[in-house]
Amino acid sequence: MLGRFIHNVVKLICRYFFRMKIVLLMIFIVPSITGSAITSTDINSIRDTIPNSVHYVPTRQITHGPKKHWFGYYDKLQMDPSGRYVLSMQVDFENRSPRAEDEIAIGIIDLQDNDRWTQLGTSKAWSWQQGCMLQFIPGSKNEIIWNDREEGKFVSHILNIETQEKRTLPFAIYTLSPDGRTAMGVDFDRINDLRRGYGYAGVPDPNADEIAPMNAGIYRCDLIDAKKELVISLADMMQAELPDSDDPAFTEDYFLKHHWFNHLLFNTDGSRFIFLHRWKSSGKGDVGGFGTLMYTANPDGSDVRLVDPSGFTSHFIWRDPTHILAWSYHASNGHAFYLYEDRAYAEPEGVGIKTMKKNGHCTYLPGNRYILNDTYPDKETRLQTVYLYDIIKNKKIDLGKFYLAPEYKGEWRTDTHPRFSPDGHKIIIDCPVADSGRQLVLMDIKELAQLN
Repeated sequence: MLGRFIHNVVKLICRYFFRMKIVLLMIFIVPSITGSAITSTDINSIRDTIPNSVHYVPTRQITHGPKKHWFGYYDKLQMDPSGRYVLSMQVDFENRSPRAEDEIAIGIIDLQDNDRWTQLGTSKAWSWQQGCMLQFIPGSKNEIIWNDREEGKFVSHILNIETQEKRTLPFAIYTLSPDGRTAMGVDFDRINDLRRGYGYAGVPDPNADEIAPMNAGIYRCDLIDAKKELVISLADMMQAELPDSDDPAFTEDYFLKHHWFNHLLFNTDGSRFIFLHRWKSSGKGDVGGFGTLMYTANPDGSDVRLVDPSGFTSHFIWRDPTHILAWSYHASNGHAFYLYEDRAYAEPEGVGIKTMKKNGHCTYLPGNRYILNDTYPDKETRLQTVYLYDIIKNKKIDLGKFYLAPEYKGEWRTDTHPRFSPDGHKIIIDCPVADSGRQLVLMDIKELAQLN
C-alpha cells in the first residue's frame, strides 16, 4: 500500500511539472518562432481545455472515456454535408495490435445534441491508422460506408443513417470516387502481413509466399452493382520501368522482396487515382523498411504514370484533378512538400519550403488557399502541432499543440490526422486525452481573421 501511495504521489508531481514546462514553453518560446497570428502580447488567446496541450482557437473534446474513440486517416469524409454529424469508431483497449476477434463499434456524434454518441454498427476489419475506412459517401447526405469481416471474407456495409437501411457488398473498399459510385480496393490481408497498422487481421494472405502475385493488387469496385475486378496486379508492376538508380531498393530488393499496394486516393473529379507501390527493402531509397514509388492511373487500370520516382513519397493529397501535393524528396530542396503535375517523371514545385519543414498529413481547405497540416511529436516536448499554411502569404498559423505520451508509438501511435468540416470552419483530430486515451477533439476556426 505504501509503495502504491508513493508511486501515485510521484506520478502527480511529474505530471504537474510537465504541465508547467509546457505552459512556460508556450508563453516564452512558441510565440516567437511559429510565425502565426499569436504573439507574446496576445497570450490570453492561448487556451488549455485539453490536458497537457495548448490551442489558439476554441477547442473541445467531443468523445469521452472510459472507451476510446478515433477516426483514423485524414483524407476521408468524417462529417455529413450539414456539418452536424461526426463519424467515429469506438474500442475498449489500446497499445496492441488488433486480433481477429477484436470488434469495434461504429457510431455517430450529434454536435447539436450535446455531442451525443449513437452506435450504428460494428466491424472486425480495422487498423489503428486507418480504422475500417469509415466515411460518408461523397454526394450523399445520409449514407455511410465501412469495412467489416464476415464468414472469413472482407466486406463493406452501406448504411442510411436516417432509415437504418443497410446493404453489404462482397468487397472491402479503400478510396471512393467523388460521385460515390466507384471505389478502389486492395488486399488488406497482404497489407496486414507486410505493413502492420494499415491492414486487417482475421484473413490469411493466400499469396503470402509470393513476391508479386498475378491475382492480387488493385480492384475497381462498383458500389451500385456490387461487382469488383482486378485492374492492376502486383505482377504487372514487375514489368514497369524503374528509376535510373544504383540504389539496391530499385536494383536488387525490387525483384527479391515482397510487394504490396497502399494509400489509394481518387482525384477531385474521379478521373484518376493515386497509389503507392511498396516493397520490403533495406536500401538507401527506402522509408521505414520499404521502397516506395508513387503512381497514378485511370480507374480501369490504364495509363499508369510514375509521377514521383524519388522513392521517398509519403503523405499526399490532390489539389485538383491534375495536381498532387506530397511530402517527398527532390534535389532542389531535399525533403519537403512538393506540388506535382499528374504526368510521368514530373518536375515538382516546392511548397512552403521554409515554413512547412516537417512531414505531415496535408489537405486543402475549400478554396485551396489554405493547407491544413500537422506534425509528428516534437522530440523534447512530445507535442504535435496542428496548423494552417496560408499559400498566398507563405504564413503558418498554429491552431494547437497536443501532447502525445511516449507509449503511443509505432503501429498504435495516435497521429492527429486533422480533418475539416464541409464548410471548412471546423477541424477534428484524434488525440489522447489524459487517462481516457484517444478521443476526438473539435477545433473551431471560423473566427480566424485570416479566413474571413
